[in-house]
Amino acid sequence: MKFIFKWLFRLFLLVVVLAVVLVLSLDTILRVVAEHRIRAQTGMDAEIGQFHLGLLEPVVTIKDFKLHNPPAFGGTPFLSIPEIHVEYDRNALTKNQIHLTLLRFNLGELDVVKNAEGQTNLFAFGVTVPAKGAPGGGSQQLKEFKRRTGLDFQGIDALNVSVGTVRFIDLKDQRNNREQNIGIDNLVLKNVKTPADLAGLAALVALRGREVFGVLVDQNNSNAGIQKLLGF
Repeated sequence: MKFIFKWLFRLFLLVVVLAVVLVLSLDTILRVVAEHRIRAQTGMDAEIGQFHLGLLEPVVTIKDFKLHNPPAFGGTPFLSIPEIHVEYDRNALTKNQIHLTLLRFNLGELDVVKNAEGQTNLFAFGVTVPAKGAPGGGSQQLKEFKRRTGLDFQGIDALNVSVGTVRFIDLKDQRNNREQNIGIDNLVLKNVKTPADLAGLAALVALRGREVFGVLVDQNNSNAGIQKLLGF
């Protein structure tokens, strides 16, 4: 009896230790899993400095997130995001709904890269331009989001956006390289429910980054889609 008790007690302690280690390592495990998932789905290498999932509160925080272009674009940097902070509604999640009470998004750097074949990374990665006069104010994108995730997007109560530097990198002719500071710091948008609610933000970014984005327009005059996307 004592022998069984000792082993049961030891097994119990082992389970407790493993549980503690798992909790303490959960953020690290999720960080590694997220990096591998991004790589598998996009073909781009991802680095996440810190990943935190709140166990007692509905919070997800990602810090020092970096995404690198695939070999077709020289493996150059694509995105550098110092912080993504999300606070969400747990009750909505139980109903297969996404309702964010706060999204803080800090885009430190965006690198638009044109490779030697004339392809631009933004459009190679599937950035598309809605048809002019398309109904629904972005409803098609929301339908696609639901199809992919099984979740209904209910909106963002408060979106806090910061945008730093935008660069254009021409791998074939470096004389075309450009860099511009967008300088948007803690711009708050309320009640964001569709992509159409981001139109003002997109226009502001296009205006402040005109020198960089203008290079794309100048080199792609035949591509009306690019001009519509950038607001030129």
